[in-house]
Amino acid sequence: MWLAVIAVLIGLAILVWSADVFIDGATALAQKLNVPSFLIGVVILGLGTSAPEMVVSVLAALEGSPELALGNAYGSNIINIALVLGATVLISPVIIHKSVLKRDMPLLLLITVLAAWQLRDGVLDLPDGLVLLVMLVLVLGFQIVMSLREAKSDKASSIGDGDLAESGDVDPSMMRGLGALLIGLLLLVASSRAIVWGAVELATLWGLSQLVIGLTIVAVGTSLPELVSSLSAARKGEHDMALGNIIGSNIFNTLGVVGLAAVIAPITPNPIVFSRDVMAMSFITLLLAALCFVAFKSKRTFGRSSGTVLLLVFIGYTAWLIQTVNV
Repeated sequence: MWLAVIAVLIGLAILVWSADVFIDGATALAQKLNVPSFLIGVVILGLGTSAPEMVVSVLAALEGSPELALGNAYGSNIINIALVLGATVLISPVIIHKSVLKRDMPLLLLITVLAAWQLRDGVLDLPDGLVLLVMLVLVLGFQIVMSLREAKSDKASSIGDGDLAESGDVDPSMMRGLGALLIGLLLLVASSRAIVWGAVELATLWGLSQLVIGLTIVAVGTSLPELVSSLSAARKGEHDMALGNIIGSNIFNTLGVVGLAAVIAPITPNPIVFSRDVMAMSFITLLLAALCFVAFKSKRTFGRSSGTVLLLVFIGYTAWLIQTVNV
């Protein structure tokens, strides 16, 4: 038991430090490559901070516990929006751009609907997993192409040809940024695994079920990189990166994490997963879209009032989960 407690405490300390290194590296790359911070958030931070979910879910599927993988992914999606983003905008409000409403939120809503539709028959098998993985590749390709096109357009309108830097040699500062990004990511994943291992050991001693462990302890543990990275990004003024991190992470969780687990082993979850957790994930995603729309139309930031609403919803979901813990 004490070993588990030590793993959680040391993991948390490393996690906080590595998040700063990770964000510094991502910011340096975005500046050197003239890539939008939102794209860095969606692709690099989204994929990187979803690595713990992927590792945990793949291991769970290989070890014959695919329900843990599903609870991990959907629980992380709920936590990312309701807890992580809610806490982030309480500290530093986010400006909602038009592209988020026209492209990113519709994509996230579509993916959430797909996840709910696939579970209508109570099972996720190999064909379902392949569909999710193909969708992941298509969505990422679309996001990258559209964001780079917007960045190119913005750059062309703001600078002349004479302002472009020479691209013959590799910039040492870019290499340092890449190194910081990779080191930060490795430490994020390693510390998250230590926290999850310790938390699961403690939860098992307390007699919690596999699904509940996935939805709570493991989901919170594997969402710690998103939480710390988003808070760090917001503190450093990278608001677009923080929002992109959440959207990108949820896309990876729904398509990549669940897709990989379903390809490895069929998932037949408790029916309450659909009626409670998938519905909660769908509602929270729709709520996020509505709050973003209101903030954009009213020309206000996505800030403390929205963050308070999201945190209250998270508290409500957690209470609902506790009430149905034995179902």
